[in-house]
Amino acid sequence: MIRLENVSRIFAVGDQQVAALREVNLSIAAGDYVSIMGPSGSGKSTLLNLLGLLDRPSSGVYRLDGGNVTDLSDEQQARVRSEKIGFVFQAFHLVPRLSAAMNIELPLILAGIPATERKDRVRQLLENYGLADRADHRPEQLSGGQRQRVAIARATSMHPTVLLADEPTGNLDQTTGKEVMNLLEQLVARQVTLIVVTHDPAIGGRATRQVRMVDGQIVSDARQNG
Repeated sequence: MIRLENVSRIFAVGDQQVAALREVNLSIAAGDYVSIMGPSGSGKSTLLNLLGLLDRPSSGVYRLDGGNVTDLSDEQQARVRSEKIGFVFQAFHLVPRLSAAMNIELPLILAGIPATERKDRVRQLLENYGLADRADHRPEQLSGGQRQRVAIARATSMHPTVLLADEPTGNLDQTTGKEVMNLLEQLVARQVTLIVVTHDPAIGGRATRQVRMVDGQIVSDARQNG
């Protein structure tokens, strides 16, 4: 489903070239549950941005569902992102002035989903994530756990096949963080590919496959059962 072939990402910092990723090769199957771990500056977030088509590699090839998405136009990449990829971030990235329901609905509006279908999807997502009684609340009126549930509902509103989570429990207490991870892991049971970037070994250790990065390279890739 996901395949990176000799992918590098070079950034210009002043008059220097900094390699955030160095010829990374990675294959991830549909329905896989992968954690990406490593110290700060190891390339985890750069890798996640490339997988989410938020950035482009300096060299190498990115294949998604068998197609080469590396050199697609910005518009074409945006369409692939909308149809196939969902994002969950540490800082939630909800629109402050919009209600929970409207935040969830936003990707559907941007994708041109008809109003009746939008309302049905949002209603179902609010129920699925225990937010029905918070539909009209703005982010500032929600707890951290509720905000992250809104973010997950928004991320899954377009039925993505890949969900990318960047430190999804970073702003949550331990108990709430476990609840959020349980929600994300339920998606894996529905064959959503879940890729989690985390500094927390307890969170990373929940994944069935653990990728570790150092200095822009994958240094280990281990799979565990159960």
